[in-house]
Amino acid sequence: MSTVLSVDGVSTRHGGGLKLANVSLHVEEGELVCILGANGAGKTSLLSTIAGMYRPLVGHIRFLGRDIGGLVAHKVVHSGLVLAPQNHPVFESLTVMECLSMQGRTRLEEVFELFPNLSSRRRQRAGTLSGGERQMLSMAQSLMLTPKLCLLDEPSSGLAPLIVHEVFESIRKLVAKGLTVLMVEQNATAALKLAHRAYVMEHGRITLEGSASEIAANDRVRKAYLGL
Repeated sequence: MSTVLSVDGVSTRHGGGLKLANVSLHVEEGELVCILGANGAGKTSLLSTIAGMYRPLVGHIRFLGRDIGGLVAHKVVHSGLVLAPQNHPVFESLTVMECLSMQGRTRLEEVFELFPNLSSRRRQRAGTLSGGERQMLSMAQSLMLTPKLCLLDEPSSGLAPLIVHEVFESIRKLVAKGLTVLMVEQNATAALKLAHRAYVMEHGRITLEGSASEIAANDRVRKAYLGL
């Protein structure tokens, strides 16, 4: 495997305070890596910094060997790295087909195969979709860009348990097809079952890393995030 993303010693300040402090991590080709942590730990700030929404104070972010730490967000997207943000943002006044076709039509059938719920609702306005369908559409919009790496921020946020299962099954299929994913997720139990490796963030720092099975077996993680 080759390294798709490496974050080395990155610190970021925004909103009046230090959000990331000397963060380092890596994601290998074909991996699903998850980031766990409490609210306010810096997880979304990390994804936003990688995606070009915030500029690192220090450190390097390398994507496919290129330092992208100074690039603005749209240039990061053009390099092949996309972010599916939290809370399932979609263009509510457009139909599902219109939302997806904004990026071209070359991957439409592949996306509809991955998300059959969207296929049956292709003429429905995005604003009328259920929460789970909006999350699937948000991910599908990212996939239409043919990314080399997809950042997923809380894909199960606000969803009913049955819908969470459908969303995670869609993510599993994406990884099985070769997509590399870095995912922030509060549902630690589901995320660790799906992931290859995991990191734990606290107060803007990485405090623990390892294989998903190692993280799931850690006593501190089991008490704090798995309810065991």
